[in-house]
Amino acid sequence: MNTYIDIGINLTNKQFYNEHDEIINRALDSGVEHIILTGTSVRGSRTSAEIAEEYPEILFSTAGIHPHDATSFAPENIRELRTLLKKDHVVSVGECGLDFDRDFSPRPIQEKCYQAQLELAIEVDKPLFLHERSAFKRFNEITDDYLSRLPEAVVHCFTGTLDEAKVYLDKGFYLGFTGAISDEKRFKQLEDVIKYTPLDRMMIETDAPFMLPKNMPRIRNRRNEPSFLPYVAQTIALFKRISLSEVAEETTETSRNFFRL
Repeated sequence: MNTYIDIGINLTNKQFYNEHDEIINRALDSGVEHIILTGTSVRGSRTSAEIAEEYPEILFSTAGIHPHDATSFAPENIRELRTLLKKDHVVSVGECGLDFDRDFSPRPIQEKCYQAQLELAIEVDKPLFLHERSAFKRFNEITDDYLSRLPEAVVHCFTGTLDEAKVYLDKGFYLGFTGAISDEKRFKQLEDVIKYTPLDRMMIETDAPFMLPKNMPRIRNRRNEPSFLPYVAQTIALFKRISLSEVAEETTETSRNFFRL
């Protein structure tokens, strides 16, 4: 059986309430051997770390403040994130970045929150789990100020253009791909992005319960989950005209090395 690593799942989402064992067992049965839980706030990062601790060597987590939650940002938040990141199973700083699409937090606050987490990643020397939506220019202006000192970084759930992908790849960043790559109506441009991006610079994720792949059989419950990750890999194999096993092997090795699992 092919094995996979899901680099991003929102297991603290209420859609997964009281189902952790079932979700994880279905993932393992589908070859998903490691799952990284995304922290999007201090509270959520704490909860994700607690859940991951209950499933050693299977679950890991990130610790960060999503731009949607940037209004909660305060200096003491960074202290709490720093404490979480001292744990071995908390493997990455984030999800952090800028989101000018929905603007749930004022842009100046988003920027300060992002800068603080870039500095934190440099300090703790753990890789970055990045979020960018409709903020490409400003996101890169801020990031470039720190680029020479940054640890490795992945732009998660990438749905941008080929030109944007090239900029990120030229910086040395990795790209995380979700079921969005199989959505020809909304994200047709991602086929060219997949074809261009070297396989060893890709990681795959479900971003569950969101981003349900379009290339899987219709299901009554439209909720995404880690057991569906192979459908993301299948789309990459199709676009790149390579075997599914090659996608699985390369993305798993890349993810394991990136997050130091």
